[in-house]
Amino acid sequence: MSSVKAETIVEPFIIENESKAIFRVNRRVFVDEEIRQREIRHIFDTCWIYIGHESELPNPGDFLTRKVGGRELIFVRSKDNVVRSFFNTCPHRGAMVCREKHGNDKMFMCMYHAWSFDLAGKLISRPEGERYHADNSGGLHDLAPVANLDSYRGLYFVNFDPNAVDLNTYLAGAKEYIDLTIDQSEFGMEIVGGVQEYGFEANWKLLVENSCDGYHGGPTHATYFDYLMARPGQLSDPGTKVNLPRDLGNGHAVIEYGGPWGRPVAKPVDAWGEQGKVDCAELLAKLEARFDKEYAHRIAYHNFNMSIFPNLVINNIMAITFRTFYPEAANKQHVRAWALAPKEESEIMRERRLYNFLEFLGPGGLATPDDCEALKMCQKGYQNAAFAGWNDISKGMGENQQRNTDEEQMRVFWREWDRRMSGAAL
Repeated sequence: MSSVKAETIVEPFIIENESKAIFRVNRRVFVDEEIRQREIRHIFDTCWIYIGHESELPNPGDFLTRKVGGRELIFVRSKDNVVRSFFNTCPHRGAMVCREKHGNDKMFMCMYHAWSFDLAGKLISRPEGERYHADNSGGLHDLAPVANLDSYRGLYFVNFDPNAVDLNTYLAGAKEYIDLTIDQSEFGMEIVGGVQEYGFEANWKLLVENSCDGYHGGPTHATYFDYLMARPGQLSDPGTKVNLPRDLGNGHAVIEYGGPWGRPVAKPVDAWGEQGKVDCAELLAKLEARFDKEYAHRIAYHNFNMSIFPNLVINNIMAITFRTFYPEAANKQHVRAWALAPKEESEIMRERRLYNFLEFLGPGGLATPDDCEALKMCQKGYQNAAFAGWNDISKGMGENQQRNTDEEQMRVFWREWDRRMSGAAL
């Protein structure tokens, strides 16, 4: 008899009935610790997970430490200018070899027994090294690299599965929207102001749903829209009528839409005054010189919220934010967020961008606390899962034309989640 313990398969996670236009998600997936453990094995250990942006490591010797997909990692630009990632654990006795969050150095040294490693992960010294047998070498005591590290347009991802598909294939249609973000600048984009970190008591998948949910905007963020309406001319829009949710493949999804706010890339609002209109006209002219008019106007005027499966969200709206989130428990998650901006951006446009970011997208803005509270209320409601056991995510099913306020983009995520969780080898 096999001694391997089989994982318990519970009742269906997802019910989808196209003929009846029904899509339901079992609420156990938000509260069950066994399901969270399966997610770690079958999703976070096998998918491409965002680790950081190239601008966070501008110089050889720059490094940062970051917990990604539940693993403590080192993200470093080595002296040969190659970006690498290692598990942050000493091959000797397991202590973390780098305890600083970021910096610039020539090597890493474990504080426990002073084993030292160069920035390419090679063991370079260990006290009393002569006490080790000559055969105890050959890379056995180098830092362990992650199985896969790759980048697209300056966004770096890791994958712990040595048999994973390549990043380019994995990103699929998400590359189109990454391009729309990075193409804001001809000189490159950069992370501004470091990382913001916070946590709250709600399952991580609720934030995936929320991040591309156009249905909740009006009721949940009513205070923000009342604030916009109180500012003369703030609700004007240059005729952007797009209202498009899309399946981007591999569980990635996006909603693309027009919006009433200013976009520092090239869309002014009256609140920025006449100088704001002049500034944006100059930026738009530069975009039109680099790209065809349709693509340039899409960069300037179109907003989008994209989820890259499983846990990266890019919100390119009144400002740009990257967010990742990881389950610390079935009912608890840790969030990291970064603001992104063009490197060559003027001082006044950078000020407008960061004001937009902090006003709405930041942890203390007019949106994020609303969202956190709403998701916490969902999590509390799931205490009743034994009696009211299913979420309905059917809005828009059976309709010829999908809208951003429908829920197809969330169904895209759940189909991939279910495929990996239910179809994974045990």
